Amino acid sequence: MKATDVKKGNVIEHNNNAYQVRDIEKSSAQGRGGNVTYRFTLYSIANGSKLDLSLRADDELSELDLIRRESSFSYMDGDAFVFLDNEDYSSHTIDADQVGDLAKYISEGLTGVFVQIIDDNPIGIQLPASVVLEVIDTPPELKGGSATKRSKPAT
Repeated sequence: MKATDVKKGNVIEHNNNAYQVRDIEKSSAQGRGGNVTYRFTLYSIANGSKLDLSLRADDELSELDLIRRESSFSYMDGDAFVFLDNEDYSSHTIDADQVGDLAKYISEGLTGVFVQIIDDNPIGIQLPASVVLEVIDTPPELKGGSATKRSKPAT
């Protein structure tokens, strides 16, 4: 697969090691004929170490074969997330550090989650394209600030 086809959550092979893509930054060249560069933040499946990798758009990467099982979030077990497989109702336990920044989008009963499995070990998740969240608190509207549109933080 080309670097342009890589998405967050993909598991790729680099230097004979398996890595999960956690973040992608795209930078376009400023001059004519310049090449687009992708910066990937990768985490090792084996030991969780971080690797920053920069590739041109047409560089090739190899995606690892993994099993994707549709699951639903069940409960927290300490610092681990427990997902229930939708087909055979087996549980998949994934550490919070493997879930990473996606943890803030996981709520009780969340469906449409895919647990990624390599060699019978869950290594990460892919969330659905959209999740429903509830706004708990927002500050009051700013008076006299209607000349420009400002957003307010919501939690």
